[in-house]
Amino acid sequence: MNMQILPEIEIIENIETDLEPLYRVTIHNDDVTPMDFVVEVLKQIFFLSNDRAAEIMLVAHIKGSAYVQSLPRMEAEKRIQKAHHAAGMEGYPLHFSSEPE
Repeated sequence: MNMQILPEIEIIENIETDLEPLYRVTIHNDDVTPMDFVVEVLKQIFFLSNDRAAEIMLVAHIKGSAYVQSLPRMEAEKRIQKAHHAAGMEGYPLHFSSEPE
């Protein structure tokens, strides 16, 4: 007789994970940074489509600021830093901020 021994399986129902909280990234309007540069930053650094990037840029231009996206804190900070660096390299005062959701 060939008996196969199966491993004991433990089912865990309640698993708590420590997911990093999300932060809302906001872009702030200024009267110096060219609109096409803003769209490119939103596309290249925040990975937005051309249409979505243009829409966000226009909302910020009209209302003074606009929601960009929600990201884990570390990722939001990293992308904001990249955007500020890219703008600074071109001499533009483009500014982003983040806050907890």
